[in-house]
Amino acid sequence: MRPALVAGLLVVLIVSQLLYGLGPYRRRAYLPVLLLTTAGFGLGQLWSYAGLPALHLGDLDILPALLFAVALQPLADRLRIRSR
Repeated sequence: MRPALVAGLLVVLIVSQLLYGLGPYRRRAYLPVLLLTTAGFGLGQLWSYAGLPALHLGDLDILPALLFAVALQPLADRLRIRSR
């Protein structure tokens, strides 16, 4: 497994925990927060692949990823995830 992938997974987990615990939203399920944080970091990586300027942490494009992850959080209340 590539070190950048491991670092990316750790950063996504840390940021999703911070957004879940410190966010100004009412208590909600953790899974939508985690999925939207992952989507935000994916969009941040696409930002990097497009060649746009960014702040990097190794191979991980951190600044746009954080901005996208925070911007997507209001959608967590609308995201319906069913568990069996």
